[in-house]
This record gives sequence, structure tokens and C-alpha cells, in this order.
Amino acid sequence: MDGLFSGLMTLLIFILGASVGSFLNVVIYRIPAGLSLLHPPSRCPHCLHRLQPHDNVPVLGWLWLKGRCRYCRTAIAPRYPMVEATTGILFVLVFWSFAQASGLALTTGSLLQTVSSWAFVSWLLALALIDLDTLTLPNSLTQSGLVVGLVFQALLGWATGADWVGVAHSLMTGILGAVVGIWVFDLITILGSVAFGQTAMGGGDAKLAAMMGAWLGWKLLLLAGFLACAIGAFAGGGAIAVGLLNRRQPMPFGPFLALGAIVSAFLGEKILSIYVQLFFPTL
Repeated sequence: MDGLFSGLMTLLIFILGASVGSFLNVVIYRIPAGLSLLHPPSRCPHCLHRLQPHDNVPVLGWLWLKGRCRYCRTAIAPRYPMVEATTGILFVLVFWSFAQASGLALTTGSLLQTVSSWAFVSWLLALALIDLDTLTLPNSLTQSGLVVGLVFQALLGWATGADWVGVAHSLMTGILGAVVGIWVFDLITILGSVAFGQTAMGGGDAKLAAMMGAWLGWKLLLLAGFLACAIGAFAGGGAIAVGLLNRRQPMPFGPFLALGAIVSAFLGEKILSIYVQLFFPTL
């Protein structure tokens, strides 16, 4: 019975995540284009024919249509179902990480942490792909993500402390993380621009870091930034070595920040614990 329940919960959470991923595809396409997220309804970007509900079934809709528009037969990019599937998988990982920590005991705190993490990874995924497509990180997403992160910090503080002291402590954690994020990455931008003689990082990266700090707090933010720089340096060096990029060509840093933030959200406390044990064993 436990196995059946676990399987059913995993499937339901995946469907929820994939449905959110379907909406993220709309966000990723429309926000950079300056279009409304609500109007017009979903349609083929080529023939502009309105899609029917059965065409919009996450992942399966693309498979049923064999990767082509039902009406004009134009190929539909496989990234659409990939975003839906990725979001579904992330939702499942988030749910089961908190479910295992709480022993499947549904508390207000664990529920809020789960929903908060779902919202966080959704914002990160949308921003990462927009940056990959356009080399921009829209203010509308980074700013709204920062505000929502602070709201969740306050709610989590109330759920865990059940008083205004808990709310104030959690809110200050988020505010401090946001301030550290924008200051550190602004400093990196200035120093990098002086050192390399060109813009080292876009202004949107610092705003994304501030958003990440609001959700993660300053410790996990710094870990996420370190991971992002390490992964970005490795990926950028590899791309230059094989001729995919030249040294002067800009490379989106948002996807690396998002990846660092997701790793830190899932494994950050364990990584920091191992680091302290290795380098500061007497603490």
C-alpha cells in the first residue's frame, strides 16, 4: 500500500509540475516579446491558430502531435516538452526531499517549504531559459521573484516560530541575503570589467542574485554563487576550447546561477557541513 501511495503521489506531483512547466513555456516566450501572459490564449506561433485543450496536455500533447502543429504541420521545438518534463521532475524531487525529512507528516511548515521551493525552481527555470535565449533577465521576473521570496520567508518564519519574532528573523534572513547578493555581484561586475576591459557581467545577474538571496539566505547564496562561477568557468573554457565561443563573445550567466541555486537549495546544508568538517574541524 505504501508503494502504491508513493507511486500515485509521485505521478500527481509530476503532473502538477509539468502543468506549471507548460505555463513557464508561455512565460519564457511572451515576457521577452512584451506580450500578455493571459491574452491571446495559447496558439501556434506560426499559423496563429488557437490550440485546443487536448493539444496543450503537458509532454503528451507534443508526443500525440508527433512534434508538429496540428493545423499547419510546422515543427514544434522539443524544448517545450523538455521544459514541462524538467519542471515535473524538479517538483517531484522537491516534494520527496521534504516528505522524507518530515516522515510524510503534513505540517504547515513542511507544506510551505514545499510550495516555496516549487515557486523558487519555477522562477529560476524561466529566468535561466530567457537568459539563454535573449541574454537578458527581465526585471519583472527578478523583482517579483524577490518579493515572493521575502513573502515566503515571512510565512515560514510564522509557521516555525508562531510569533512575530520568527517572522522578523526569517524576513531579515531574506533581506540580508538579497542585499549581499546584489552587492557581491555588483562588485564582481565592476572588478571584472576593469580587469578584462569589457563588461564582465550583465546588470540582471546581480538582480537575479538578490532574488536568490531572498529565498536562500546569504550563506547558501554565496555557495550558489561559487558553484555558478565554477560551473560557468568550466563550461565557458570548454566552449572556447572547442570553438563554440570566442573570448570576447558574451555568455549567459543566468543558467549557471540558477543551477547553483538549485544545487544549494537541495544540497547546500550538506555541502557547507562537509566544508566545515574538512577545513574547520574544531568548530
